Amino acid sequence: MTGEMNILPLPQNSPATSRPQGSSGELLKLLTPMEGLISAGQSANAEVLSLKQADQAFQLLLKITLANGRQTTLQATSAQPLPQGSNLAITQPSAGNLAITLQQAIASNAASLTRLDTAQLPAGTLLQGKVLTSQVMPQVPGQPTVFRSMVSLLNTALSGSTLSIDSPTPLRIGTLLSALVQDSQTLKFVPLSNRSEQLAVTQQLASQTSRQGSLDGLLKLLQNLPDSGQTSSDLRAAVDKLLAGLPDIHQLSSAKGLALALANSGVFLESKLLTGQNPTLAPDMKGDLLRLIAQLTPGLASNTNLNAIIAANTLAQAMPSFVRNALGMLGQVSAKPSPTSFPVPERLLKSGDGEDDLEHLLRLAAAAVSRLQSHQLSSLEQTGVTADGRLMSTWQLEIPMRNLQDIVPLQVKFQREDAPEKEQPKERPEERQPKQQLWRVELAFDMEPLGPLQVQAQLISGSLSSQLWAERPYTASLIENNLVALRKRLLDSGLNVGDIDCHLGTPPQGPQTRLEQRWVDENA
Repeated sequence: MTGEMNILPLPQNSPATSRPQGSSGELLKLLTPMEGLISAGQSANAEVLSLKQADQAFQLLLKITLANGRQTTLQATSAQPLPQGSNLAITQPSAGNLAITLQQAIASNAASLTRLDTAQLPAGTLLQGKVLTSQVMPQVPGQPTVFRSMVSLLNTALSGSTLSIDSPTPLRIGTLLSALVQDSQTLKFVPLSNRSEQLAVTQQLASQTSRQGSLDGLLKLLQNLPDSGQTSSDLRAAVDKLLAGLPDIHQLSSAKGLALALANSGVFLESKLLTGQNPTLAPDMKGDLLRLIAQLTPGLASNTNLNAIIAANTLAQAMPSFVRNALGMLGQVSAKPSPTSFPVPERLLKSGDGEDDLEHLLRLAAAAVSRLQSHQLSSLEQTGVTADGRLMSTWQLEIPMRNLQDIVPLQVKFQREDAPEKEQPKERPEERQPKQQLWRVELAFDMEPLGPLQVQAQLISGSLSSQLWAERPYTASLIENNLVALRKRLLDSGLNVGDIDCHLGTPPQGPQTRLEQRWVDENA
């Protein structure tokens, strides 16, 4: 799950008497008014079948049992949450409203659990539930803000019950939560099992990969986009903005320029949105592609096939919400990483029969978004804990760079491995050693006249090792003849340089494709 699972242990719930109470004759507003449902002077029994929050109101599904035994279901809204399973005595003051008494409102609220029976649920018991509501409670001067939520429990003997909890942060409605029982009043939230999410990521990756297309095909077409009656000024502006954001090879040769290109590659668009940044203030490949699609769509809205392409490739519709959130937090622990293909193979889309220029351009733009999302999902798939307890974080992306008149896609993958946690004797803060990290970097690009090149490098404790692969004999020989100069430049930059070799061909595929580094102190 995402970061909202990392919630501090819950404070004790305030007693039931401190909860908001309804006034006598509190009204439930019927979504569909019904005249004469309950006769004047009569009452009926109502059971809350479901509860759903909508902004500041709460939607209820009620099962009404009338005096003659007839039953019906109605939808209503309430100013306060009434837990699922609550039983109410209701009257009908008007066609569009139902009323419950103060005592019934209090009794209904009491139907939600505000403490746990530790004899039934001992400390350490895992509870799972779904968030139904989330409200900010009235602020007490000098006290932190408290958010109150109702959670429908999904396991244990309390399955189907509603638990009322307080937390220092709001819980997103609809979120599936997992928590350990600490005591009768306290829960400690923990991440859910990642298996279902990892499966969803894998399924989405397969879907996105099947729709993806190479970026350079689209960008070359945009470079030569002719002026015509179909090309509006807004479309032209979107194209110019996208092309202007492409870095050149000189920019990528500096640390600052490379950092900027990585930030604008599109892989961090969701992270920018989650932190409240405005991605329109700086170039962003994925954001610019989505704006291009938005400019292309109106003129082609009548084409249902193209609408299907757009729906399948637009971020908000192509991925589950938890995946969109996870894309903003690629450094967090996920499931065990599984191998994935790098680099992503080139895939060019040809124009279909009867397809005009703008239709083909839209298909290419949608395929380019899917390619960027394939990189993002590959990052998620490879982020997790290895079998020996090391935390691996992966960032995989693609940067189209200018090389004179050509556009060369540069595929990049960063991997960071943290040493497994070990029990250490207590140390004073000034004696603690920094946590050791192993960094791996992989590059793949095809630049004339060198041809396809792949680079694998690893860095640990200031020591660098690298392997290079060239598919053309001339390029392999050229690199081999310059390895001494490369080693000298790396040494001059302050690095300890280990093995640096160049090979003809491509890296071997399988579990041994990358450089292996053991967590061993060579000085021991």
